Amino acid sequence: MSNYSHATWRLLITYDDHPLSPRERGEGSWVDGATNMAIDEAILQSLAQGQGQPTLRFYQWQPACLSLGYNQAWSEVNEAACWAHGYTWTRRATGGKAIFHTDELTYSLIMPEDDPRIVGGILRSYQVLSLGLLRGLQKLGVEAEQAEKREQPRTKADRQGPVCFDTPGRYEIVWRGKKLVGSAQLRRKKVVLQHGTLPLHGDLKRILELLNLSPEEREQQELLLPQRATTLEMAIGRVCSFEEIATALAQGMAEELNLTLETSPLTDHELNLAAELRANQYDHETWNKRV
Repeated sequence: MSNYSHATWRLLITYDDHPLSPRERGEGSWVDGATNMAIDEAILQSLAQGQGQPTLRFYQWQPACLSLGYNQAWSEVNEAACWAHGYTWTRRATGGKAIFHTDELTYSLIMPEDDPRIVGGILRSYQVLSLGLLRGLQKLGVEAEQAEKREQPRTKADRQGPVCFDTPGRYEIVWRGKKLVGSAQLRRKKVVLQHGTLPLHGDLKRILELLNLSPEEREQQELLLPQRATTLEMAIGRVCSFEEIATALAQGMAEELNLTLETSPLTDHELNLAAELRANQYDHETWNKRV
């Protein structure tokens, strides 16, 4: 039984409800990195303006995209490698390090800061929200757990590099000690936005080609990433469809947090905000190269 009073949130699985409809372009059912980030912030702004609703969103990225954390230096991006592969890159509004968005599921949670599920600060809300993700993963057969606080200080070789998945933060989700879900949070205008990424399959070391690393850093990351991070396929021995995973995670969040999730599209107001944010921020060098 959940400790929270019942609430109704929107469930949004982004396919065609955005300013640049992939269906119209004949490119499948995802959106690019700048649009994805613009949609999440548009939902946040709408909620802050009293014109939105708490939202759990699942999405993927097309084309594949490298995203930087809010304060990460853009000089760490190997732009030539990104363009050569047909990838894009953008900067998230949330923190953390670089993530290569391909063969994965991304989630976002946008809710009022005074929601009882997230009161008590960032770490407390990480702990609570990850319980919902864990319940969803259990439905897929994954016996994952929350990462605990490190007891020992990091050695020089153990310090976090430019890759998000090289070390789990407290209450992030791990499987057999390896990071499985990475998350980051933003609090603005009395609204919380939490992003998270679940790698589904593939070689996590692919990100290294897209970063400007010294030969020593590249060699170290090639050794460390397989030891510190994993994919859903490695955890359960099969490749799951995006729809199966999104359904399981939505059910887990609903059960753990006592939610009814109602599917509905972005509003016209959110679409207009997203189009503006994409053009003026997330697809613009003044944002992406500001640090």
